[in-house]
Amino acid sequence: MDIRDLDALELRARQIMSPGSAASVDAGADDGISMRENIAAWRGLRLRPHVLVDVREIDISTTLLGERVEMPILVAPMGRHKNFHEEGEAATARGAAAANCIFTLPTYSTTSFADIRKQRKAAPQWFHLYMPADKTISEHLIDGAAEHGFKAVVFTVDQPVGGYNPESARNPAPIRDDVRLMNWPGQPVATGAYHASRQGFINFPTTWADLDWLVKRSPLPVIVKGTLRGDEARRCIEAGAKAVIVSNHGGRHLDTTVTTAEVLPEVVAAVAGRGDVYVDSGIRRGSDILKAFALGAKAVLIGRPVVWGLAVDGADGVRDVLLSLTSDLKRVMMLSGVPKLSEARPDLLAPPRMPYI
Repeated sequence: MDIRDLDALELRARQIMSPGSAASVDAGADDGISMRENIAAWRGLRLRPHVLVDVREIDISTTLLGERVEMPILVAPMGRHKNFHEEGEAATARGAAAANCIFTLPTYSTTSFADIRKQRKAAPQWFHLYMPADKTISEHLIDGAAEHGFKAVVFTVDQPVGGYNPESARNPAPIRDDVRLMNWPGQPVATGAYHASRQGFINFPTTWADLDWLVKRSPLPVIVKGTLRGDEARRCIEAGAKAVIVSNHGGRHLDTTVTTAEVLPEVVAAVAGRGDVYVDSGIRRGSDILKAFALGAKAVLIGRPVVWGLAVDGADGVRDVLLSLTSDLKRVMMLSGVPKLSEARPDLLAPPRMPYI
């Protein structure tokens, strides 16, 4: 799979998925401005390559939560994978493990912790948490994740209510009795934030007090996902989070936000090495990954393309997407004169070009 295959993958996936499942993945909030600008912002950054550098050996390893990992790419949390493939998150986890990538299991997983654990092999896995008002549910989830060998809790904080997605409103995702939230107490039927019954409903009314509670209660290190501000990223680290993920939720909930490429340097400067900074939203190329590292990120998360690969070819499709990005990254590093990804610096980039669209 090359980059043009990746561009075509979305179309192939939409031909396979139901209209509702496809809309739940691909559409952006409201006018879709943030979704499009996320991609354009990374591509608007221009590389200033080094020359006369020995690039015969390329090192894409990074350090996450104090441990060296071979892959700088993580699978972002996206819920209800059985709407995209019959094996659900088990196939996604297996594909990620085959590519030696960290897989982040969503709160709204349609596959159990135990079944995911069987897919892991040597690849570490993290658990993603949406925190409802009832703390006993969060305790059940984080304790279950720790029991089954997950290594971190990724706490999403930017979605107290679901955004409005016009395409999903017209084509609601199917609700099936056999597609359930397998790790949630009682295993309720899986419904998404875009479902009509959830519009305007405050699903996750989390506050700074909830972050304090989670850091103290969690048996696993906490990563906060969803910050777009340096001041609040710093406050997350001061509250005990070990890392933050710069994210606008892929443009899925609040439209016309700043892009993650724009604010990543601000967040990195504010955190100032006291915790890790990762980034997602709109990353589609190896060059995007190199640019993210040049701006100070220590990892990137990939969402939609992974689901497209899952829909088209199950675990093998997930693996192929991740390995394609890895191959693309290595080639771009060679051409940019950057043999070690961890040594990419801001001087590799020229100022961004505007406008994005």
